[in-house]
Amino acid sequence: MEQLSLKLYGWKCVLGAEIVYVICLLGGFLPLRTGRGIELHHALFETLPGFTWINFTSFILGAVYLLVLAWVFAWYYVWMHNTSLVRK
Repeated sequence: MEQLSLKLYGWKCVLGAEIVYVICLLGGFLPLRTGRGIELHHALFETLPGFTWINFTSFILGAVYLLVLAWVFAWYYVWMHNTSLVRK
């Protein structure tokens, strides 16, 4: 196995997180759930500090939060993978 590149893996994690973030936000506008389900969906997003449903500043703030969290995840994953490789 080869070592993972933090830069490459990190940006892939960011891309994936941002795509899922946008899909989840758009899902909050679809009437596929009950009224209480939609309220819960909105409340889960509002657990992000400073996020209010829905305005442009909150959208950008949430995207920044996910960018940071994706990089933390990528750093941890790459570190775990690369330090666990056995070299002989």
